[in-house]
Amino acid sequence: MRQMSVSTVSLSGFFRSIIAHRQLILRLARREVTQRFQGSTLGVAWMILTPLLTAAVFTFVFSAVFQTRWGGTQTGPFDFAILLLVGLAIHGIFAEAVGRAPLLIVGQASYVTKVVFPIEILPVVAVVSSLVNAVITVAIVVVGQLLLNGVLHWTVILWPLVIAPYLIFVSALVLFFAACGVFLRDLSQIVTLLVTCTLFLTPIFYPLDAVPGAFRTLMRLNPLTSIVEQSRTVIVFGGTPDFVSLSLYTLCALISLGLAFWLFQRLRPGFADVL
Repeated sequence: MRQMSVSTVSLSGFFRSIIAHRQLILRLARREVTQRFQGSTLGVAWMILTPLLTAAVFTFVFSAVFQTRWGGTQTGPFDFAILLLVGLAIHGIFAEAVGRAPLLIVGQASYVTKVVFPIEILPVVAVVSSLVNAVITVAIVVVGQLLLNGVLHWTVILWPLVIAPYLIFVSALVLFFAACGVFLRDLSQIVTLLVTCTLFLTPIFYPLDAVPGAFRTLMRLNPLTSIVEQSRTVIVFGGTPDFVSLSLYTLCALISLGLAFWLFQRLRPGFADVL
C-alpha cells in the first residue's frame, strides 16, 4: 500500500479539500435535494409537509395517548409539537446522513475509479443535504411561534453556533461508516438499528428531567442530547447556549473527525479493489 504524507491524512488536509471543492459540494448537495422529489406532484412542498405531518402524528401519540408532560406541567398540543419539531430536526440530520453512510461509497463506485475525484467530500455532501431539511423544520418552528404565540426570540440567530459542532461530529461518523461500509456490508443493518435507538434514547419525545436519575447521566453521554437541549434553549425558550459545553463538544468533534479522516484515507486505496 502506498505511503501517504501526513498532510494527506491530517485534519488540516481534510479542511483544505473541503474548501477547495466547496462549489462542487454545493452542486452535488443541491442535486441530491432536488432529486428526492423529482417527478412527484407536490415537489419540494414535501419538504414542508413531511415534518408537519410527522410532528402531527407523534404529537397525537405522545401528547394525547401517552399524555407526556414537559417539565411536569400541562403542555398544549402546539407547544408539544414545537418542542418535538426541534428534536426531530436534530435527529433528522443524524438519521439521514449517518443512515446512508455505510453504502455511500459503495453506491458511488464510479467516483472511486476516477482518480481526480475527491471522494472524501461525499460524506460532507451527505451532511449538507441533510441539513436542508433541518433548516426548513427550524424555520417552520420559528414562523409557527411568531404566528400562533406572537413570540420571536432573538437567540434563534445563535442556533448556527449550536449546530456547527454537531455537524462536525456527524461528518466524522459518516466518514467512519462510509469507509468501513465498503468492507463490512452488514454495517448498514447495524447503523439502521443505531438510528432507531437514538430516536428514542434522545430526549425528543420527552424532557430530559423525565428520565430517572440513575439513567440521566448515561442519557447526557448521548452526543445528540446536548444539541437537542441547547437547540430548544435558543429557538424555543429564548435562552443563550452553554458555550463551555459547546467548546468541549467542538473539541471532541474535531478529534473524532481527525481520527475518522485518518481511517478513511488509510482504507481508501483498497476501495477500488473491493468495488
